[in-house]
Amino acid sequence: MNSETVSELGLADSSLLIVDDDRAFLQRLARAMEKRGFDIVTADCVRDAKQQVASKPPAFAVVDMRLEDGNGLDVIELLREKRPDARAVILTGYGNIATAVTAVKMGAIDYLSKPADADDIFASLVRNPEDRADPPENPMSADRVRWEHIQRVYELCDRNVSETARRLNMHRRTLQRILAKRAPR
Repeated sequence: MNSETVSELGLADSSLLIVDDDRAFLQRLARAMEKRGFDIVTADCVRDAKQQVASKPPAFAVVDMRLEDGNGLDVIELLREKRPDARAVILTGYGNIATAVTAVKMGAIDYLSKPADADDIFASLVRNPEDRADPPENPMSADRVRWEHIQRVYELCDRNVSETARRLNMHRRTLQRILAKRAPR
């Protein structure tokens, strides 16, 4: 666990908004970031997060991409309007290049795939903007990336195998075999 804290880094404002609809993850991350010296505010939906940003824009934010009532990018966009110097990180279980590019264009400083740990999130939040992010220690294999993409499309199609197969230009039985297998490493 990283022993560095916000106060040791000399940051004037340590307010952090964490937005995630997975309450268990939200509570764990909030406790971990509080131990690192952040002043925590949490929200579990886009509506609550927007209210928090509108009333008191935080210096830092960690926002889940997909929330029950909308898209976390809406929170990032409002945060950028209210506080242009804020540093926001997007978390997602459905990583893809298009949404990562969109998130960065809207003002996010980093885009992390779940499950991201508190050390990775802290490092992203406090990293010098001129520094490049370190390459991942254990990047996903090509098979895993393919599997994640298929799962994402499957979820977006409301778990409809026929529609997913059509959108992926894949035979339905092939897709069923892939969905029946465990995720590759």
